Amino acid sequence: MAAARDLGKLGDKRAIPFLIRALKDDHMGVRNNAAFSLAELRATEAIPDLIRILNDEEQGVRKSAAKALGMLKAADAVEALGKTLKDENYRVRKSAVRSLGQIGGKEARKYIEMALKDPDSIVQTQAEESLDKLRGF
Repeated sequence: MAAARDLGKLGDKRAIPFLIRALKDDHMGVRNNAAFSLAELRATEAIPDLIRILNDEEQGVRKSAAKALGMLKAADAVEALGKTLKDENYRVRKSAVRSLGQIGGKEARKYIEMALKDPDSIVQTQAEESLDKLRGF
């Protein structure tokens, strides 16, 4: 876990293939930290793998994947993040909405607007903030 976390902080892109493999680790903490480190390293080649783990069994991993995709401004992930708005966990949905705001664009805006009707007020508030960001506030 610590290695997956620290590899991102080192800034050495040679760690990227190892971190991508770590997204399949049995331990959720390793997958969690690997996702964040890949975002720190601006590893756009990891976007398909990060999209895949949006369906991880652990909500913390799904949340980290959503956050990482936003940090990478992964336009290819907009549809997958939109589907994540149906996740059972409000924290995952909140991260997805925030990431959609970071990515931007017409399609992302559509999903953010849908999140305004989320059953959780925290997700709704994040949707409002993301829309404000897209408007330039």
